[in-house]
Amino acid sequence: MSQSYIQPYLFFGGRCEEALEFYKTAIGAEVQMLMRYSDSPEPAPPGMLPAGYESKVMHASFKVGGSVILASDGCGGEESKGFRGFSLSLALPAEADAQRVFEALSAGGSVTMPLGKTFWSSCFGMLQDKFGMGWMVTLAPSADPLNA
Repeated sequence: MSQSYIQPYLFFGGRCEEALEFYKTAIGAEVQMLMRYSDSPEPAPPGMLPAGYESKVMHASFKVGGSVILASDGCGGEESKGFRGFSLSLALPAEADAQRVFEALSAGGSVTMPLGKTFWSSCFGMLQDKFGMGWMVTLAPSADPLNA
């Protein structure tokens, strides 16, 4: 039996391509695959997609470090109403990297906890980016003097 794993699948409500470009710049994301609804070998069922969604992203995958995240514009329904109840946690190898990424991700978004020292990390902060995605940015445990 192969090993199971969990993979985040993010729905951007019509802004997926913009989000992918933002994450490329902000965190060095590498887009591995992108398929538009118009590229699908089978058309969407009638009434499934809003008008104009043909050029939107049906499915994409992008890599951040060793993690692969899946993404889509969704179908314009409930999945497009934002991200609730979770955050993506991003551990970086150096404090300067954490500061740079935190600043980049928070551009156009909002900081919920400034980047700083906590009892569990010498460098940790939380934010919501301009797409409403929650992020927790931290120094990787192997690089953190508090975990040495």
